[in-house]
Amino acid sequence: MSPEVVGLLGIALLLVLIALKVPISFAMIISGFLGFGTIISFPAAINLLPTEIYSTFSSYSLSVIPMFIWMGFIAYHSGIGAGLFRFAHKMVGHKPGGLAMATQAACALFGAICGSNTATAATMGAIALPEMRKYGYDDSLSSASIAAGGALGVIIPPSVIFIVYGIATQQSIGKLFIAGIVPGILLMLLYMLAIYIVVKRRPSYGPVSEKASWKERVQTLGDGLFEVMFIFLFSLGGLFAGWFTPTEAGAIGTACILLVTVLRKHLSLAKLRKSLIDAVRTTAMIMLMVAGAMFFGRFIAVSRLPILLAQWAAGLPLPSFAIIGVILVVYLILGCFIDALALILLTIPIFYPVAVNTLGYDPIWFGVIIVLVVAMGVITPPVGMNVFIVKGVAGDIPTETIFKGVWPFVIALVACIALLIAFPQIVTFLPNLL
Repeated sequence: MSPEVVGLLGIALLLVLIALKVPISFAMIISGFLGFGTIISFPAAINLLPTEIYSTFSSYSLSVIPMFIWMGFIAYHSGIGAGLFRFAHKMVGHKPGGLAMATQAACALFGAICGSNTATAATMGAIALPEMRKYGYDDSLSSASIAAGGALGVIIPPSVIFIVYGIATQQSIGKLFIAGIVPGILLMLLYMLAIYIVVKRRPSYGPVSEKASWKERVQTLGDGLFEVMFIFLFSLGGLFAGWFTPTEAGAIGTACILLVTVLRKHLSLAKLRKSLIDAVRTTAMIMLMVAGAMFFGRFIAVSRLPILLAQWAAGLPLPSFAIIGVILVVYLILGCFIDALALILLTIPIFYPVAVNTLGYDPIWFGVIIVLVVAMGVITPPVGMNVFIVKGVAGDIPTETIFKGVWPFVIALVACIALLIAFPQIVTFLPNLL
């Protein structure tokens, strides 16, 4: 068989293994091992596999992942997320759909120290959902707003997916972080607009709560906002200023939030232990997934599929934006079935050379666009990860009710992506400025 045929069979085997509920990291390793062994040789595959796993787990650049993950879990267990929601509630809770809007603002602020869509959705689900239900919000709107808001955790820096994308494509993690700031804020505002339109059409979905006084609003500033802004500006500001590397920024940010939560007595020993256990489990899962993706990427490279795909794309009688549109549709379809991080790792070896080397798109811009597209996958059926997380928090809300409410947010995501395609400067002007 030709390498190209083996490559296609390897991808088919990977999809079959995923459908059979084999963990994605092991599915990538199995299909990559069999494919690489068939094309090159099985002794070479046996030698390459432990090398890739060791190089991944011993990589200094990848040590940034556990730092930012632990930072997020400290914020989760210390109650900072609850304080952020109280602040956002006091500011916009009196508007139509104000509590759902406050959830978006709290998700954005929590994402600024978390970097994970699942942790953001779980935290805000436990905090915001009871409040919205207390004020009589429709279950569909309240649960869907939390699921969609969780996606802000992977767009607003620090983002674990941006880190993995940067390592896989050899792009600056600092530039990716700063490129995600404006699109993240834009998406948050579009989410709020979607909530406003829904509630204007159906006022019973989001009853107005009482307006807080400015004294009450000022009092909530100390409920976590100052800590979040300090950590965000110090760790990421230092990264952008060139004071330290992304890995050092993660360590400094984690040290800052640990110090702040201990001094304010928000983090007991039991909560610290729980944050460490959660961080280790999540890090181990991500690192093994990265190792499997790197090994699978080696197999895809020797199969020559990326080269053939690039040549095919270059020969299409279509403008470049139409080709990138086809790529985004493929990402959207796959995102309905595959986890966001796994999807990035699986597809980068195939589509990145086409978008950047063949079509000439900016790699930072492409990274932001792809993260937005895969963020859509975490709220769309049938495998919307954030939807099932919210379902786990609110067991009495049917899954179909949550999926029914996500469509205004999907439209907001599509609008955000369209704006970034039409005006790529929204993404690139801050990285270029620095």
